[in-house]
Amino acid sequence: MNSADLSSGVVSISYAVKKNVKTKVMISKGKESYTYNLLAGKTEEKFPLQLGNGEYTIALLENISGKSYKVVKQSSLQLKLKDENVIYLNSVQNISWTSTDKATAKAQELVKGKKTDEERVKAIYNFITTTIVYDNKLAKAVPSDYLPDIERTLTMKKDICYGYASLFAAMLRSLDIPTKLVMGNTEYVDVYHAWNEVYLNGKWVTIDTTLDAGTVQSKKNAVMIKDSKMYTKAKQY
Repeated sequence: MNSADLSSGVVSISYAVKKNVKTKVMISKGKESYTYNLLAGKTEEKFPLQLGNGEYTIALLENISGKSYKVVKQSSLQLKLKDENVIYLNSVQNISWTSTDKATAKAQELVKGKKTDEERVKAIYNFITTTIVYDNKLAKAVPSDYLPDIERTLTMKKDICYGYASLFAAMLRSLDIPTKLVMGNTEYVDVYHAWNEVYLNGKWVTIDTTLDAGTVQSKKNAVMIKDSKMYTKAKQY
C-alpha cells in the first residue's frame, strides 16, 4: 500500500482505485488525522507527515455506501526528523510540482540575480499577485474534491485561494524555500480560506497572495508579510 521517504517526511500511496468506488487515505497521529481522496488512474500519490515526529497510522478506506467507509489496508510508521521543515519542500497531492514544470521554470527565471531568500520570495509574490486573477465563477461552484493544478493556474492566470496558495508553495519549494499551504479562517474574508506560511530568516511568516492580488490589481499598496494573529489555522500541508 505505501512506502515512506522518512528523511523527507512524506508517505507514498500506491493503490489501484476500483472503478466507481470512492477511496480515501487517512493519515493519523494520536487524535489528529488528515484524510485525502485517492484518484482513479494515479499510480502513486505522495502525502505529507505534517503532524510532527512520532508514530503514524496509514489507513486505506473504501466507500461502502453513503458516508460509510471500511478499512481495507492499514500500516504504521515512525517519523524521526531532525528538521521538520524538510516536510515543506516536497511535491505532494495538493502541491504537485516537478523540476520540468512551466511554473518551476518561471520561478527560476524570476529569481535570477536575487541573492537572499527574502528577495526570491518577494519576486515570486510580486509575480503571482500581479498575474493571477481571482476566479469568482469557480468560487461559486467549486467541487468538493477540487485539487489545485499549478500548470493550469499559470496557463489560465486565474484560480481560487487554494490554487494561489498551491502555486506559491510549489514555486518556492522548487527553490528550496520551505513553504506551507495553510487552510482555515482569517478576519480579512468571511469564507474558508487558504494562504501560506514561508520560512524566512529563521521563522515562519504569513503571506496571503489571494488577498494581496485583489489589493495590487486594484492599484493599491499591499504588505507582503501579514499579522499571523489575523489568521486561524485549521490545516497545513
